[in-house]
Amino acid sequence: MSAYATAGWENFLVAEVGAAAALVGLVFVAVSINLARILAVPRLPERAAETLLFLFSVLAVGSCGLVPGQSLDWLGREVLALAVACWGIVTTVWFRAFLAREKQPWAWYWPRLLMGQLSTLPFLIGGASMLARSGGGLYWLVPGVLLAFGSGLFNAWVLLIEILR
Repeated sequence: MSAYATAGWENFLVAEVGAAAALVGLVFVAVSINLARILAVPRLPERAAETLLFLFSVLAVGSCGLVPGQSLDWLGREVLALAVACWGIVTTVWFRAFLAREKQPWAWYWPRLLMGQLSTLPFLIGGASMLARSGGGLYWLVPGVLLAFGSGLFNAWVLLIEILR
């Protein structure tokens, strides 16, 4: 298995795409069930969108990696473009939530900022690394997937459990 060739990565990518698709579906249904409560709390709808975005990023990156015969350069471009888009959306949502905060302590915002940045940064580095053929390449997908899943699951917990407290 090489950091700069997709051969050998198929099983990892298939597993991650399947897991991401299942989690996106479950979170979507769970958010639908709690929709009235989520809409009643300011900034929680954006958090729901952020959660789906984290999980969708894994689905999209994994799907791009499974395209047969695709060059590493194209995969690097796709991963980089997806990561930049996800980073921009997550950062914008966080910034708007932070500016609109109403008597909420800073401690409520920095974990979301950290999760958003850590969930997109490995994909950004990985895409650039694939294009440069230096710095780790496809191996950056592993922490990207794990951090995106972790952030998505943490947000899902807040949306489904903490909202009921």
